[in-house]
Amino acid sequence: MSIAYWCILLTALLPYLWVFIAKRSGERYNNRNPRAWVAKQEGNYKVQRANAAHLNGFEAFPAFVAGVLMAQLAGVPADTVTQLAIGFVVARVLHGVFYLADKHTLRSLSWLVGMLCAAALMVLAAMRVA
Repeated sequence: MSIAYWCILLTALLPYLWVFIAKRSGERYNNRNPRAWVAKQEGNYKVQRANAAHLNGFEAFPAFVAGVLMAQLAGVPADTVTQLAIGFVVARVLHGVFYLADKHTLRSLSWLVGMLCAAALMVLAAMRVA
């Protein structure tokens, strides 16, 4: 189960990679008012995409954590939890990469794969308890 826990940690930190890229890709980053700085980066699509990947990472995180913890508590086999957790992390990394590369179809597909992994963890947990 420890691999799934490491996946939670990686997924918690991943949004900060995307925001780091955003901050490095724009004109003089202003840490005093970061949201206003992002808003002023009109036309700098790398900043906007990296920031969007950052925000989306935080949006996807709770469902994944809930899925891993639910699956563990319900006694879903550790190998299954590990495989789904790794699948989620890979999907989320690809999601950010595709976001930066402006590959919208692949980005959406990787988002879907990640969310299906998180949902599968929850469904498997619910089936074990029922």
